[in-house]
This record gives sequence, structure tokens and C-alpha cells, in this order.
Amino acid sequence: MHDADAFATRRLEVRGVEIEFVLEGEGGYPLVLLHGWPDTKRIWWRNIGPLAEAGFCVIAPDMRGNGGSCLAPDGAYDTAANARDLEALLRALGHERCGVVGGDWGGVVAYDLSLRFPDLVERLVVFNTVPPRLPGGSREVPPEVMQAADYFIRQGTDADGLCAELSTPELRRRYVAQMYGPRFWAAPGGFSPEDVEFMTEPFGDAERFRASLAPYEYALRKRAWSEAPLLDRPNPTPTLVLYGPEDHVIPRDFPARMAEALPDRMGPFVVPGAGHWVQWEAADLLNGAVRHFHLDLLRTSGA
Repeated sequence: MHDADAFATRRLEVRGVEIEFVLEGEGGYPLVLLHGWPDTKRIWWRNIGPLAEAGFCVIAPDMRGNGGSCLAPDGAYDTAANARDLEALLRALGHERCGVVGGDWGGVVAYDLSLRFPDLVERLVVFNTVPPRLPGGSREVPPEVMQAADYFIRQGTDADGLCAELSTPELRRRYVAQMYGPRFWAAPGGFSPEDVEFMTEPFGDAERFRASLAPYEYALRKRAWSEAPLLDRPNPTPTLVLYGPEDHVIPRDFPARMAEALPDRMGPFVVPGAGHWVQWEAADLLNGAVRHFHLDLLRTSGA
């Protein structure tokens, strides 16, 4: 059984939103772990302890409207709003620089955060996220991704109708559980039934489930951005790129597209046997890779 209380949580109000987060390893080099959809900070339960032991001050937040964080009073759940929340959270905690690790939508927010606040983010580690859309780059969605995109279209164009259908905590959790199982985002067997129960529990809450769908509405232009996301330009931040190939939702050209977008990178490196959630499916590998990619910063920080 997984323990939701394995790590103490903290709460801080930033920009009018109360953010819940785990903080382990105080005094180490700051490292932010950003979840995607459909997950929360719990997806990092296999990483927080080892990374703190490696010398990092690990900060794993629930983004606004997700998990234990509060709903946004301004109704904004887009990339820029979350990037600005994270910058404010880090400054409130006294950090002027950090590394950031993110997959899925967390990787999108990490990419934006590092461009929006280049003085803050020193390193990025990204995996199985939505690639940036560079001018002149390919915008064609591969057929295998289109075949699995019904969830994306429904969540982006009829979120209220979907939520009306998923009218109980059990129905909402069952819907989310598909992503961990029969939709094959993860490698077969990557998540046990107990794992799925643990990951889906926060999505039983109706308001937070609804808020978690908002990024899809922004992607399909059903909501107006608070600010345009910074996903249309190369990113000079030193970045480690990983890719779990057993993922049926991220395009197969992900490695090539990330290579185009990140001129100062290591990789992309394929993680055999892993799918969408490299941090869970290949936790030891990710933990070691993150440590080695930040080794010089760990040393200079005294960690």
C-alpha cells in the first residue's frame, strides 16, 4: 500500500492561490518536480526521497487546481499562470536558482518557466512531454496519436459534458485509471492496481477534476490564455531529454522534435521498457540521471 502521508506537505499562498507542495532536503540544491495529467505530486513518490538524499532540496508541488492545491480564483489554469506561480513559490522559499524536472504537461510548464525566467532555471530535465511548436517545424500529428486522441478532443471541447457524465468520485477515478492501463500510456505492468488507486484518488474531487481538464481547453482554443505560452521558440537552457518509447500518446517523433528545440542538450536518450511516466516506471534511472546532470551544481552548492 502507498502512503499518501509519506512526505510532509506544506502550503503557501502565491499570487492569490494556495499551493500545496512537498519539500525534502532543505539546504540542498533546489530541484522542482512538475507533474502532468492525469497525475499530481504523488507521481514523484519514488523520486523525492532518493533525490533529497543525493543533495537536492526537492520541491514537488501540485499545480493550481490539482491535488491538494486550491482552485484558481481568477479561473486561469494555463501554462503561463502556472509558470508564474512556480516562480513566486521559489522566490518565497528563498531560492534564486533551481533545476526543473517535468513530464507531460509538467514538461510544458518547465519549458515555459525556463524561458520566462531564465535567471531562475539553470537546468531542465524533460521526458514524454508535448514538444514545442517551432516556426517552420512539422505540425502534423502522427496517425497513431490521432487514433488515441479521442480523450484529448473530448476534454478540450466538451469538458463540462464529460464532467456531467462522470458524476461520482468512482466514475471520475475509473476514467482516469484508463490512462494508466488499457490506453497504454505506460508500459504493460508499469502500474499495479494499488499504484493506480493511489494515483487516481485525488481525481475523485469534482472541482479539481474539472480544473485538471483546463489545459486541454487552452490547447484547443476553448479558453483564452492569460498570456501566450512560450512554446514557439528554441530554448537555450541546458537540458537532459529522456524518452519512454512504450508511450501511445506522445508522438514517436518526440526525440527529433526536442532535439530541434533544445540546442544545448544531452540526449534525447531512450529509456527501454518505460512509457509515459519515466519517473515512476524507471525511477532509479531517472534519479541517477538527474543527479549526474546536476553534479557540478550540487558540488558548488555545498550539497
